[in-house]
Amino acid sequence: MQSYKPGKAAFIFIFITAALDVVALGIIVPVLPKLIVSFRDGDFSAASRWVGYFGIAWAMMQFMFQPVLGALSDRFGRRPVVLLSNVGLGVDYLVMALAPSLTWLFIGRLASGAAAASFSTAQAYIADITPPEKRAAKFGLLGAVFGVGFVLGPAIGGWLGEIDLRLPFWGAAAFSFANAVYGFFVLPESLAPENRTPKFVWRSANVLGSLKFISREPGLALIVSAIFLSLLAHESLPCLFVIYTDFRYHWTPTETGLALAAVGVTQTIVAGGLVRQTVKRFGETPSAVAGLLFGVAGFVGFAVAPVGWAFIASIPLIALWGLAAPAMQSMATRFVGVSEQGTLQGAVSSLRGVSGMIGPITFTQLLAFEIASGKQPGLAYGLSALLLSMSFLVVVALARRGALKPA
Repeated sequence: MQSYKPGKAAFIFIFITAALDVVALGIIVPVLPKLIVSFRDGDFSAASRWVGYFGIAWAMMQFMFQPVLGALSDRFGRRPVVLLSNVGLGVDYLVMALAPSLTWLFIGRLASGAAAASFSTAQAYIADITPPEKRAAKFGLLGAVFGVGFVLGPAIGGWLGEIDLRLPFWGAAAFSFANAVYGFFVLPESLAPENRTPKFVWRSANVLGSLKFISREPGLALIVSAIFLSLLAHESLPCLFVIYTDFRYHWTPTETGLALAAVGVTQTIVAGGLVRQTVKRFGETPSAVAGLLFGVAGFVGFAVAPVGWAFIASIPLIALWGLAAPAMQSMATRFVGVSEQGTLQGAVSSLRGVSGMIGPITFTQLLAFEIASGKQPGLAYGLSALLLSMSFLVVVALARRGALKPA
């Protein structure tokens, strides 16, 4: 009989799975906006709008499909959802590599949004195998995956992009298919049959059902709202980083890739070590509060940096923002049972999809307006600082009222 007991090996397995997934994602980060620019004949203003449309398309598919995938993982287990996701992503990257037009590139991005379930399912996996008091630290280590991915992925993608803008998509497809093969032969299941939901219910697997699921407990609804504001602020990073630094500082793909690698290094240090120590010493709420304040300072630095080195100097502050997410994620998991962790992660991922629909169009349109009007860009990153300030206020208010403690 298969064992479903929590263990170090199980965490290592899902860590490797998530790492391969993020490396594949990171490879295309430095080149996707530049490929869009090439399809628009070098028109940065028009391209920045298309970057926003691509972000909305990806997020809309996340919004629609993540609750379904989360509920499916609660019903059938985490492993099959991860495997199907990786195969789907591999196919999508191939479509984007071969795209003859902006329309086909858009279609590939649309499909990848539906398939990209690995990370939210990995978070449910961690909740399955980790006791509540240790989840923040484990979520932090899982967050280090993004650091690893953004050390290797953008550096590889920037290097490949110097050769050919299409080549990174082939590399991303290779990583996704390799991940599927690894998962098929190595990744164990984390959710025992007796802990799975007895049947798949569509009304709880759609967007409205997931929002109802969150709102059933006031404390859960409030901490998730703080998570949502943080997610919305985060959208400015993937949709603006490349085109913003290209326009304002005239960085090459290699320079962009190295800067993103710097983001990955600092994020890995925070997520892989500082989160565990900070939460252990100060607790989840103080860690979240401190992380949000660091994020505010980092985004202000991005907004006002007049030269590239000043922009880079703000990267460590953005990395320290990483103290907040694992702590808030752990707070949320305490409000639901073992058979609902997938549904919770699907619901949060659905809200990530909402932020992905609102954020890219808002941030990129602000950038496009500033470029078209001849103004110095930076307003979009200022908006991110404001959103994190609001998230900070929610967490502080909840802590003062004791609303973060589940009944």
